[in-house]
Formats: sequence, structure tokens, C-alpha cells
Amino acid sequence: MFLKIFYQFLLLGCTSFGGPAAHLGFFKKHFVDNLKWLSNERYASMISLSQILPGPGSSQVGFAIGLEKAGILGGIAAFLGFTLPSFLLMIMLALTAEQLSGTALNVIDGLKLFAVVIVADAVLSMAKSFCKTTALKFVAFFATLTLLMLPNLSAQLGVLMVLVVAGYFYSFSNAPSKPSQSKSQINWSVFALFIGLFALTVAALPNQLFAEFYQAGALVFGGGHVVLPLLQTSVEGVAQETFLTAYAAAQAIPGPMFTIASFLGAVVDNTHPILGAAIATLAIFLPGLLLMWAFNQQWQSLISLPRFASISAALNAGVVGILAAAFYQPIWLSAVHSLLDITAVILGFVALKWLKPAIWQLLIAFMVFGVIAGSV
Repeated sequence: MFLKIFYQFLLLGCTSFGGPAAHLGFFKKHFVDNLKWLSNERYASMISLSQILPGPGSSQVGFAIGLEKAGILGGIAAFLGFTLPSFLLMIMLALTAEQLSGTALNVIDGLKLFAVVIVADAVLSMAKSFCKTTALKFVAFFATLTLLMLPNLSAQLGVLMVLVVAGYFYSFSNAPSKPSQSKSQINWSVFALFIGLFALTVAALPNQLFAEFYQAGALVFGGGHVVLPLLQTSVEGVAQETFLTAYAAAQAIPGPMFTIASFLGAVVDNTHPILGAAIATLAIFLPGLLLMWAFNQQWQSLISLPRFASISAALNAGVVGILAAAFYQPIWLSAVHSLLDITAVILGFVALKWLKPAIWQLLIAFMVFGVIAGSV
């Protein structure tokens, strides 16, 4: 089972362009719709939990899917499979000064358009599942409008806090009034490990590199797009240009954007770049994964209670709004630049919904389109 989970996530790690919102769309299409490893509701609860925890949201959800399938070994397999391709690519980019060729950049442009189609499909399908009532549709609209007007971390956290309060006082769910008898608890030993490691990093232990990246992973909310400012203030000895190069590279390759740490770790420890990249990568991912492991089962127990079910329903609808806002900024704005791009997205979406090709077929079609469009 370990190898099976690793393989499935490795496939996505090699093809998942577009950032966290796109990754969630890929995960839903692959693990919920195609493989049927978990239900829409269970998947949504993982997303809603990842939204209120620090760390890399899409990687936390992937880790939770592995946990659901095969326990902690499954979670590790999911994390390794999804992260390995971008980890290796970021090390390679950090160690070489070669520029990407024009053809390679055109392929990436095509893959970004592919991500637009996937995220659009995910937003619509999740809206159908989690915005069935007028109240929940309003919640999704409120989240979308707020984040379009205020596309920043503070606004996202504010929306989530408002929805938690609203869900507590207003019933968004038809859950039965009988409390759950589930005995699942917070994994206190894992939570203690998270706290203990954070305390050690305050004293720059076990080493300075680990400490800097662990603290960044423990404190950043909002995923890969907001980790750069925190790293710039916490990681010493790296030039501004290097940070920007690492950030650009993280957006141009598949997989989690938190592998920006792989690039920076290789640069910081230029004597042992591969070791430095490994330490930085483990350190920045570890806090979020530990928190997901600690709270995942208890979250499921809590959402079976009426008030928590209402809060979860509000958060799920809010997630739809968050994804809808992210669909426009940064996914649409970073990928679609011409009428030709818009045409490709529309045709790709129509093909996905009515012709129902295999994902890899659509992927190749957009790669080819990127090369052709770039040469025109």
C-alpha cells in the first residue's frame, strides 16, 4: 500500500502545476472522483482543517489523504511522492545557472492553462456539493467577494473567523441533534512534538538552518504564496535576488510551492547543498504535517456534533469561495494573457466535461498547445 500511495502522489507531483488551489483541484479529480479513495465530505473536511492550520495547505491535504488510506506510513508516502519531483527540480535549478529554453517556458505556459481548466472544474463541482442552500451560497459569495477585494492573508483569516462565529450561532447544517459517541482524540504526543521542536528552534537547535525553516513553516498561514516574505525576514545570508529567483522557480515547476526551501537550503549550505536542501525542506513542511496528524481525527469527531457540523458546513462553503477567488487571482491572471489563451481554456473545459478524456491526455494537449502558441 505504501508504494501504491507513493506512486499515485508521485504522478501528481510530476504534473500538478498552478499552486495550492490547483493542487486541491487535482486531488479532488484524482482521489475523490476517479480513485474514490474518500468522499466529497471527507475531502472537504480535510481542506477546511488545512485552512485554519499554518503550513502548506495542499501538502497537508495530500498528507491527510495518505493518513486516511494507510495511517502514518500512508501519510509519509503521500508527502514523499508529491514533494520529491519539485524537491529534485529545485535542487537542480539552484545548482545550475542555465536558463530555461524558450520551448520549456512555452510548455509551462500550456500547463498553467491546464491548471485553469482543472481549478474551474473543481470550483464548480465543489459548489454543487457544498453550496446547496441559499445561506451557503451566500457564504461562498461573501468569501469570494471579500478576497477579490482584499487579496491578502489577513482577509482570508478574517473570513474564516467570521464563518466560524456564524456557523456557531446559525445552523448551516441539518446534522442530527444527537452528539457523536466517537472516542477519537487529539494526538497529544504529536502536538507535543510540534511544540517541543518549536521551543528548540528558538534556541537555534538542532541547527540554525533547521530552526529558520521550521519557524517559517510553523508561523505562515496561507500557503506558498505568502511564505516568501517570512523567509526573507528569517533566513540569513541570502540575497534579495536569490529569494526572487527561488520564488519564480517554485511557481514554474509542479508540486508544492514550499519547496522554495529546497532551493534556498541548497544556496545557504553551498558546501553540502543536497543536505542543506533536505534539511530546509523537511523543516518547513514538518510543522504543518505534524499539526494535521495531531488534529485530523479529532476534527472528524467534532464535525459530527451539530454546532461543529454547522461550522464545518460554513467553512466548506467558504473554501469554495476561497478557491473561486484564487481561480481569478493568481491562477487566471498568471496564466491567461490573450484571446487565444481564453479559447484554449474554454475548449479544454468543454472537452473535460463532455468528452471526459483521461487527465494525462488533456495534459499533453495543453503542453502541445503551449509549444505551438509560443512559436506563433
